[in-house]
Amino acid sequence: MGRTQTNSAARQRILETADRLFYRDGVRAVGIDRIIAEAEVAKMSLYKHFASKDDLILAVLQYREKKIWEFFEAAMERHGKRTRDKLRAFFAALKDWVESPGFRGCAFQNAAAELADPGHAGTRFAQDHKRRFQEFLAGLVEESLGKRAAKVAPAVGLLVEGAIVTAVIQGSPGAVDVARDAALKLVAEAKGA
Repeated sequence: MGRTQTNSAARQRILETADRLFYRDGVRAVGIDRIIAEAEVAKMSLYKHFASKDDLILAVLQYREKKIWEFFEAAMERHGKRTRDKLRAFFAALKDWVESPGFRGCAFQNAAAELADPGHAGTRFAQDHKRRFQEFLAGLVEESLGKRAAKVAPAVGLLVEGAIVTAVIQGSPGAVDVARDAALKLVAEAKGA
């Protein structure tokens, strides 16, 4: 029993450390030895939990996805108290995220660009995450538009992805406001059509 708890605690430290380092410095720039040192685990412990760095990258992306969903769920609930419009609540949550300390964009965009290998498990997971994220956004648009959402939702998704990239490049959250205004205009125009 104690061994399982120790392994679980070590695995969690490895994941949290790798997530922080990969997000801040990049998946290719961070080596296993650095993760081991900062997580304060033995090399054998890391390899007991993750057979390779590629396995660790995939596990970190899975861990990050869970954290992202938790963040957006909580932030949207908080912002939803001010507005019943879930799309507006989403954009308010997105702005919170972009304004958070240490924001370096989307970990999934970053990982896919860095890995530059369409066959890498991390790249495939990033692609799947983006598909799930697009489905989530489509659901928010559908709440406002019903069946007409199919025409507008992809554009809203592109606005969101572009806002994230632009916020990183410009070092400013203003792109989120532009994306929000454009998305709400698209939805309003589709309602009137």
